Amino acid sequence: MPINYQEIYTQIKQVGQGAKERRKKKEEAQELAKGLLDTYSSRLDFLRSKVDSAKAADANIRCAVPLDEELASSYPTPDSVSQATLIAADGSQAIADRHSPVQFCVINVGAITMKPNSGETPTVEVESELFFGDAIEENGLTTDGGVALRRDLAERSVIEKLSKGLKGSVVSFTDGTLEIFRAKDIDNASMYRNTVEKYISVLSRLQGRGIISAGYIDKPSSSLVVKLLELTQITIPEEMEKLRNAPPLKYVTDRWLFGYGNKLFQLLPPGHRSAVFKIQSSSEKSYKGVLELHFFYLNVGTEGHPWPVRVEIPRWVVDDKKQLDLLHAVLVEQCRMMGSKPYPYLLHRAHETAVVKNEEKYQIEQMLQQELRRNNEDVDEGSNKQSAKDLKGRTKR
Repeated sequence: MPINYQEIYTQIKQVGQGAKERRKKKEEAQELAKGLLDTYSSRLDFLRSKVDSAKAADANIRCAVPLDEELASSYPTPDSVSQATLIAADGSQAIADRHSPVQFCVINVGAITMKPNSGETPTVEVESELFFGDAIEENGLTTDGGVALRRDLAERSVIEKLSKGLKGSVVSFTDGTLEIFRAKDIDNASMYRNTVEKYISVLSRLQGRGIISAGYIDKPSSSLVVKLLELTQITIPEEMEKLRNAPPLKYVTDRWLFGYGNKLFQLLPPGHRSAVFKIQSSSEKSYKGVLELHFFYLNVGTEGHPWPVRVEIPRWVVDDKKQLDLLHAVLVEQCRMMGSKPYPYLLHRAHETAVVKNEEKYQIEQMLQQELRRNNEDVDEGSNKQSAKDLKGRTKR
């Protein structure tokens, strides 16, 4: 049976009927956010004290912490930057499927190294890791979250490997956060801790070599700065529950605050970055000292078409103005190479290199079955459910 479009249409109409009320609430929250930004932009000591109080009441609170730049700051793309080697890495995976004849998982990382304006051809590196049978569970790869965690470690490890011996400035970046998370479906606490420890070790080695490291978040959905502004509207600790259940700026996101769809004011012109903020989160105990996690917003869009993205960086980059400016300039230049859909060109290339296609997964499956049979090991059959789905004339769901 196809989708019951009549039922869907009825529900869509209900969505439309609520549009006016949602728009009103959103506009009221946006006006409040603008007012709070105007009021507290320069009151950095007060804002930091609010974060400290909130942290004492709730150690897991996640928000921005201002450093020494006003909240409404805007910094243009640096005019000139030094030459640098760029490294971008992205990962992909084939997750174990219980309906397949053999159980395996593949984590594939593609990395591109390029020296702009050097005339040298970019180099491509692909690292593929296969996990079979018991190794899937032993490495915590039975869930999407576990695979994502291992992939994030692999991406940064490839950058660490490729950066060895490079001279001069090196700028490296991956798609997604620099901070790695323990997803809800990861139930192996020991595996998670071990992965984080390895990840921190990689970051430490990158810091020791002075490698600029960043995580690029396209179309960010979090509201770290908005959450900071919300703290000014509650009494701490008495109203912390209100912050969780009825946040004053529920309909406002950082993405709106820094430009996208914002008709009230234009905070970041094209190519400009925001102030740099520290990330207050429960994971800060893992990222200490020069590894402390920070971020800024960057408008990689054009006049009339803003596109704010979040860039996460460690403290060693924050503390070095030249490194910060170089990263800023590199990301703007990389995004302009992609035209009307700004995104770092090298990350796009790395993704193309890393992606595991369905036909590649099938080929690996066939190779595994052949090798197992060659060594007289029993090979299971695929599930009947999968066989039925694969019948000609049937559509996959």
